[in-house]
Amino acid sequence: MEVLVNNKLYAVQPGTTIAALLQFIQLSSHKGIAIAVNNQVIPKTSWDHQALSAADNITIIRATQGG
Repeated sequence: MEVLVNNKLYAVQPGTTIAALLQFIQLSSHKGIAIAVNNQVIPKTSWDHQALSAADNITIIRATQGG
C-alpha cells in the first residue's frame, strides 16, 4: 500500500504502524517531532500501535530552535 509522508509517496506493508514508518524512513530520533495522520495529530503514546491505511496523508513536523 502507499502512504504520503510530507508530500513524498512511500510503499509500506499493510498494518504498518507509525513507529515502524518512522524506522522505515530512517527517522531515528523521535524527540521534538509531531505526527499528524490525515490532519489529525496522533499522540506519541499511540505511535507503536496506530496502524496506517492506504492513501493516508502523514505530516511530520520537527520542532526547531531559533531566535
